[in-house]
Amino acid sequence: MAGSIGSAGTQPGGAAAAAKGRVLVVDDQAEIREIVRGYVAADGFEVVEAEDGAQALDLLRGPAFDVVVLDVMMPRIDGWTVCREIRRTSKVPVLMLTARGEEYDKILAFELGVDDYVVKPFSPRELLARIRVLARRHAESVRPAAPPERLEFPGVSIDLAGRTLSIDGAPVPCTNREFDLLAHLAAHPGRVHSRAQLLETVWGYEFTGDTRTVDTHVKTLREHLGPYRRYLATVWSVGYKFDPEAPP
Repeated sequence: MAGSIGSAGTQPGGAAAAAKGRVLVVDDQAEIREIVRGYVAADGFEVVEAEDGAQALDLLRGPAFDVVVLDVMMPRIDGWTVCREIRRTSKVPVLMLTARGEEYDKILAFELGVDDYVVKPFSPRELLARIRVLARRHAESVRPAAPPERLEFPGVSIDLAGRTLSIDGAPVPCTNREFDLLAHLAAHPGRVHSRAQLLETVWGYEFTGDTRTVDTHVKTLREHLGPYRRYLATVWSVGYKFDPEAPP
């Protein structure tokens, strides 16, 4: 039925298997949707169906999908239009599943931003394999990047993993609080931080007293930085920022 979601009861492993991702199947033929849903849901994906382009666009305004399987010739709004609308705001992978197999149809599809193209009649197993690949690529593309282990600037190296500071290749000792303050500022170059913000973030509590402890630590850090002391810039009446492009 259009708009239905594949039941976890039909999937190996139950609800946990749905973690593979969400697939939107858009086709005006109920039997095509049933075939695709059967194979894709059994592989552990959550499946949502739409019977035409208009319903698909409504569903796409809701929770995100990991792959869209899209027919071309449909009532109300066709697949070409749906693809154009998707690409206005989203990079979700689109697999075109259609009876249109001419070369110019495929060229148009790829020009519109389609990621894969399958011609009917099709092999459900091959279709599932292609959906797996697209879902995996999409998951990798949206996965948060791992935080850096080292911050590098001209003359200054901050090893976050080893918690060491080096100036022109030579290690410079500093206290844990000094290192945390420098690392925090350097991780957000150009951003201005008030003294209260730095105390709350680096010291780990909401500070309501004397903020001069920040000034004291910045003064010591500037001594550690030596010829690169200019990197720690004062923003008068506000606080501090790390500016690796500050002129000598």
